[in-house]
Amino acid sequence: MSLAEKTEALSSAKTALQGTKACERLSKLFDDGVFTELDAFVKSKDGYAEVMTAHGSIDGLGVYAFAQSTDAAGGAMSEAQAAKIKKVYDLALKTGEPVVAVYDSIGGRLDEGTRLLAAYGDVLKYANNLSGVVPQIAVVLGNCFGTQALIAAGADVIVLSEKAAFSLDTAGTNASAKENAEKGIAHLVVKDDDEALAQTRKLVSMLPANNLSTACIAYDSISAQQDVNDAMTASQAAFAVVDEDSLMELQAAYAPEVKTALATVNGTTVGIIALDGKVLNGHACGKAARFIRFCDAFSMPVLTFVNAEKFGCLRGAAKLTSAYAEATTAKITVITGDAYGAVYIAAAGTGAAADMTYAWVGASISALAPEAAAVMTWGDDFGGKLKGSQNPQQDKAALIADFKAAELTAMKAAENGYV
Repeated sequence: MSLAEKTEALSSAKTALQGTKACERLSKLFDDGVFTELDAFVKSKDGYAEVMTAHGSIDGLGVYAFAQSTDAAGGAMSEAQAAKIKKVYDLALKTGEPVVAVYDSIGGRLDEGTRLLAAYGDVLKYANNLSGVVPQIAVVLGNCFGTQALIAAGADVIVLSEKAAFSLDTAGTNASAKENAEKGIAHLVVKDDDEALAQTRKLVSMLPANNLSTACIAYDSISAQQDVNDAMTASQAAFAVVDEDSLMELQAAYAPEVKTALATVNGTTVGIIALDGKVLNGHACGKAARFIRFCDAFSMPVLTFVNAEKFGCLRGAAKLTSAYAEATTAKITVITGDAYGAVYIAAAGTGAAADMTYAWVGASISALAPEAAAVMTWGDDFGGKLKGSQNPQQDKAALIADFKAAELTAMKAAENGYV
């Protein structure tokens, strides 16, 4: 083959690769659509490998990415694809740069037999070894079943388009984006490919490059969204103090009594948690605990807003308490309403090792719920205050409210050094 023929063959190969869906998606992910493709000409069984791997920049930050190519055998996993993906993880580990994985595949090349199992296992191992070292974002824009779903589910943040099908079950049951959001598997569900890649770009720009660096400071967006007032819930207050247009709520459809979000405050990326339910069940505690550990892994400060009376699940409470206590990142808690007993200890007190604890003037803080505290103080008969009452239940509620307003105040807690 002459030099001219070789040049023409190379040009034809490049043209073929550039016309794929994977190339189109990576172009939308990276700044100005510019990226360097890695191992572009690696072959699989009957053509080029079923994935495109690349390095480029997002808002000037170096990022590695791969996108499965439905144009090549439906994006099916193979030994060749696994080798390309492993190299992405290896380079990300060496350079300390985030990884974005775009999934869209019909499954795996079953004709590779047990070699396919080894390929899956290698990718799973490399992905898990990178966990907590650099941020990993999985973007599911089509089908992602079986072991590929298992790999994607290990990412720090999972973004699904509405048409995505994401399930460990290869039959595709319970795989819709809506179901994944309600189960807490998906962090973000968006309309289409373009929005998914745009949200991914925003995520990457907010996160640190790795566990030894800090997030970029967005100097051009330092502006609180709105004034905070006493009528707001913990969630409303939390979302009000962040910089305008910076809020990105995660897992919004799951355990709604706890809100988790990434945002910037004075330009610095923080993790926002709002505990905003009378009773925090196991799902709510697990949601908050996982988010705390994610923030701690990348040294992002955690800002918690509390208005909750008690835990409803011992295992969940222990998980959340452990996450707060073990986190070494900066932790600030604002009590906007009620914080009693274990909830205060876990999220706002010394148990959480909170660096700073603030409370609104109308907050209620106590070792016990108001009724139990009143009984401990006055006795079961409320010190005879209900004797001769025509409406004992109503009068009892009024006495408890008065006791709460007089004794379980933020000022009392501050006098004892707990706020």
